[in-house]
Amino acid sequence: MLKVKFETKHFKNLSTNELYNIMVLRQVVFVVEQDCPYIDADGKDQDSHHVMGYPHSDGLEAYTRIVAPGVSYEEVSIGRVITSQKYRNKGLGVLLMDESIKQVYELYGKVPIRISAQAHLQKFYGKFDFKTVSEEYLEDGIPHVEMLRA
Repeated sequence: MLKVKFETKHFKNLSTNELYNIMVLRQVVFVVEQDCPYIDADGKDQDSHHVMGYPHSDGLEAYTRIVAPGVSYEEVSIGRVITSQKYRNKGLGVLLMDESIKQVYELYGKVPIRISAQAHLQKFYGKFDFKTVSEEYLEDGIPHVEMLRA
C-alpha cells in the first residue's frame, strides 16, 4: 500500500520552497509533458489552498489546488491535479482526489465541487461522483469538460 503524507496550506502559508516545488511540478507536467506552453500562474493561486502529497520519503509527487468559490466558478473547484510520472498508475491519483475532496469539505462544508477535467479523464473523475455537465471544449489546446460533484 502506498503511504503518502498530505499537507494542505493556504497560499499565504506556503514556504518559498513549497511554492517553488509546486511550480516546478506543475511546469514539468503541464508545460513539458503535455507540450502546452501557457502561463500556469493564472492569478488564482493566492485565493487557493494547495494540497501537497509526499509519498514515502520522496519530495512533492502529487498536488491539487482548491480554488475558493467565486474565483473560477460559483462553486469551490479542484484544479491543477497532478501526480508525477513515476507515481502514475500506482493509486496516488485516487489518494490525492480523496484527500482533496476531504479538504474541500473541511474548509467549506459539504458543498458542490466543480472541476474542469481533461476529457479523457472523465471515467477517472466519475469514480469520485463527478458528473459531466458541459459539452467538450478546448482549454489551452486540450479537450476538457466541466464536471460537478453535487
